[in-house]
Amino acid sequence: MPNTESAKKRVRQNVKRNALNNWRKRQVKDQVKVFLTAVHDRDVKGAEAAFSKTVAVLDKVASTSTLHKNTVSRRKSRLHKRLKALQGAGAGATK
Repeated sequence: MPNTESAKKRVRQNVKRNALNNWRKRQVKDQVKVFLTAVHDRDVKGAEAAFSKTVAVLDKVASTSTLHKNTVSRRKSRLHKRLKALQGAGAGATK
């Protein structure tokens, strides 16, 4: 248990920050799941729309200290790779 006033305040701040960080991470996970579902269903238009929303959420979280900018960059790169593979497969199927 914290004894000093500053330690008590630090505990309160940590609880609030932890809740906010968990909420942000949940937003990222939910949006990535929407994108991956669209990729799995081979829905090119839906995947493109979900990708843009996912990138927006990731960029917003990267501007905070919740996720590091390099972590966000790596995730965006991997998701973009999946989108390009889906678009390539979709283009090849129509020919």
